[in-house]
Amino acid sequence: MHQPDDYDKKLLNHLQRNNKLSAEELGEAVSLSASAVQRRLKKLRDEKIIEADVSIISPQAAGLTITCVVDVILQDGNSKALEKFKATLRDCAEVMQCYFVTGAYDFVLIVNTRDMQHYEAFSKKWLMDNPNVKHFYTHVVMDKVKVGYSIPI
Repeated sequence: MHQPDDYDKKLLNHLQRNNKLSAEELGEAVSLSASAVQRRLKKLRDEKIIEADVSIISPQAAGLTITCVVDVILQDGNSKALEKFKATLRDCAEVMQCYFVTGAYDFVLIVNTRDMQHYEAFSKKWLMDNPNVKHFYTHVVMDKVKVGYSIPI
């Protein structure tokens, strides 16, 4: 993987703010031709420096009004149990993000649900009824003070 140069960094910063900019618009912003921008973007995508091109949908627009941060402690922390838990959560639609972490907890989850009844059903199915979950702690988000996906470059 090559290290992004100054032109790549400028392109990445623009794309993180607005992924719908055309190659012409990007070229004008960073002083490159549209074809040079296209070549650079292809390389950045091929090398997985740009991991995905997505639209971020508001959870509320999808009827998901509750966001919870859930700390999970597993009973058994061997590699097989960890991989099984990871695989289980990858299949769970309510889990937006899942982090395997160091410290007092094994995992931190970001979970979106329609309401508290939906969260209760989620927690029963995926956490309470999972024999390897020792404890979990739920933090209900009252206000999203900052949510971002841009990485400073």
